[in-house]
Amino acid sequence: MAQKKKWSDLTSGQQTAILVAGCIQLSLAATAWADLARRPASEVAGSKAKWAAIIAINFVGPLAYFARGRRVVVPEVLS
Repeated sequence: MAQKKKWSDLTSGQQTAILVAGCIQLSLAATAWADLARRPASEVAGSKAKWAAIIAINFVGPLAYFARGRRVVVPEVLS
């Protein structure tokens, strides 16, 4: 079994990559949760509770929500 590395054992490039990936993940999740909270249930494909849990899955969850969880509502044109 591989030995665990301490933060101090990582190179500065590895530390930077981890911090950048973490910031991207948090930004995606926060944006997805904010969108889900503001969006009416009629504009969400499925349960809002289900999507809230899915968004917590690293990277995949928020991307799945943005790709599949939101229904596009086209406003009716008045004539």
